[in-house]
Amino acid sequence: MSDPLDALRALMASHSPPLDALVVPSEDNHQSEYVSARDKRRAFVSGFTGSAGLALITINEAFLWTDGRYFLQATQQLSIRWKLMRIGEDPTVENWIAENLPNNAAIGTDPWCVSAETSQRWELAFLKKNQKLIQLSTNMVDLVWKDRPPAEIRPINIYPLEFAGCTVADKLKNLREKLLHEKSFGIIITALDEVAWLYNIRGSDVDYSPVVHAYAVVTLDSAFFYADKRKVSSEVHQYMLENGINVRDYDIVASDVSLLASGQLTTSLSGAKSHEASRDASNVQAKDDNAEEEMKNNVIWIDHFSCNLALFSKLYPNQVLMQQSPLALAKAIKNPTELDGLRKAHIRDGAAVVQYLVWLDIQMQETFGASGYFSEQEGKSKKKHSEMMKLTEVSVSDKLESFRAKQENFKGLSFPTISSVGPNAAVIHYSPHADTCSELDADSIYLFDSGAQYLDGTTDITRTVHFGKPSAHEKSCYTAVLKGHIALDIARFPNGTTGHALDILARIALWKYGLDYRHGTGHGIGSYLNVHEGPHLISFRPHARNVALQASMTVTDEPGYYEDGNFGVRLENVLIVKQAKTSFNFGEKGYLEFEHITWAPYQKKLIDSALLTPEEIEWLNCYHLDCREILAPYLNEQESEWLKKATEPIGVCG
Repeated sequence: MSDPLDALRALMASHSPPLDALVVPSEDNHQSEYVSARDKRRAFVSGFTGSAGLALITINEAFLWTDGRYFLQATQQLSIRWKLMRIGEDPTVENWIAENLPNNAAIGTDPWCVSAETSQRWELAFLKKNQKLIQLSTNMVDLVWKDRPPAEIRPINIYPLEFAGCTVADKLKNLREKLLHEKSFGIIITALDEVAWLYNIRGSDVDYSPVVHAYAVVTLDSAFFYADKRKVSSEVHQYMLENGINVRDYDIVASDVSLLASGQLTTSLSGAKSHEASRDASNVQAKDDNAEEEMKNNVIWIDHFSCNLALFSKLYPNQVLMQQSPLALAKAIKNPTELDGLRKAHIRDGAAVVQYLVWLDIQMQETFGASGYFSEQEGKSKKKHSEMMKLTEVSVSDKLESFRAKQENFKGLSFPTISSVGPNAAVIHYSPHADTCSELDADSIYLFDSGAQYLDGTTDITRTVHFGKPSAHEKSCYTAVLKGHIALDIARFPNGTTGHALDILARIALWKYGLDYRHGTGHGIGSYLNVHEGPHLISFRPHARNVALQASMTVTDEPGYYEDGNFGVRLENVLIVKQAKTSFNFGEKGYLEFEHITWAPYQKKLIDSALLTPEEIEWLNCYHLDCREILAPYLNEQESEWLKKATEPIGVCG
């Protein structure tokens, strides 16, 4: 395949005005983290396949910005025509442009793939030299991407109430109350998981994420759903009508936003449902004594981090309320049905992971003569094996998927499995490919970070194991990661605490040795939705200060350590935030703690128990006992015996 840089530069030169630079983001029209194959434009132009990054192409140079999770991967994938820009270490893209491109430079981008917030930040930086952000009418990458994957028509599915736990009517009612409180007469919803959550629908437009390419617009008296109508079955269409939702074509969202801005967007529903929606809206308004006064100050609410520039440009500046979508927090705080589903899904998922470890332990011993999961003795000489018997990073991850696929309510994986051996485990978001991946090695660490989509919940788990004799250094690194993992798990903290404040707990044990990791410690997780969910997170990054952790949120606990060229360690559980029972209640704030819902053993031979405190050993033994009891009903006799051995208590040293 020819390098697309030359073709893009020709288009930049022929554009009116000629472009001094072209920005190619990773995101799609909805600012999604994970995008469909046909929306992976940045990967196409740069060759870098990580989920986060931004490409900048100038007349003579090409740059790729990405974060610490992908520094090593980017250095491996970028050609000599590209320069890696490390987020947090190098200047931001807008500052680089402002400093290095000439006065009056024209910087082009697709306004559908850039958020309103990002565009405003860029334009502010560009003022220094009177540089201009040019909204392109056609995405230039699409013009040069000759074999771009076609759009697929994948059906929309109704998400049953038995899993959703809350009706669409109640969600719309709660949303309209928030609109009224903020003196808004409407909201434009662009994030795919928010649309799916609000209308209790799911789809498969993006691999690993059960979402639909769709928008929603909700006003005080109407609701709209924008999707390719070929995906909308008669059943789904009737379902939308019954919930007072207008079904519109995906491509007319921009013109409808213009109508919304001018107060001319009207419902196409007729009869009882239209009247019912208006009545519900009136009931919402009647709850507020100042409703009439508030109606005089109506604005349109957008989440400027997810609303794209193309739609934002259709609104009048003085009528826009730019703040976090009210659905982000509502979705993050799980209802009792969602929490129950997540717990059950993680139990079944844990059983699949244990079944995988049992199988892999046997295979490593039989194929490689490894000492196995439990023994630290030197393994036997490697056995000869045929191509059919090879254990590769891909073949074993496929086996893990097969164990999950047998579980109840399984719908697919929640992200591409990170199955990584030795040096590959040091690549934080390593993605193995069948033709280039490594074979498993009894003398190397093996890290697998994986998860699944079940109808009742989304899972994400990481375990690190060794089937040979780990070095003292590997054991001390694993143990330091485990200590941070436990420290976060047992934390208690007052209401109002953010993930930024808690992040340090997972790092202290590593810092003691001068070690650290370049990624955040935890992210929210969806209920049969995106595996990465906000608005909260546990991280050193400044935006982790924005949203406090609240009861009934989910968050992962995943510290790690990565030694380039040698190995990587990561341990990950999913946690639920819950109210804590404390002896006192200083400041009358109330206190929170975590409940872990992930179940799979930690490999004891990778633990240097001399480095653990008695409290940490007690935690580990209690976790393992719970793991054994909770998973036993899902395992056969051989698997149960293996798990019993894997979860035997360790003693307190000294």
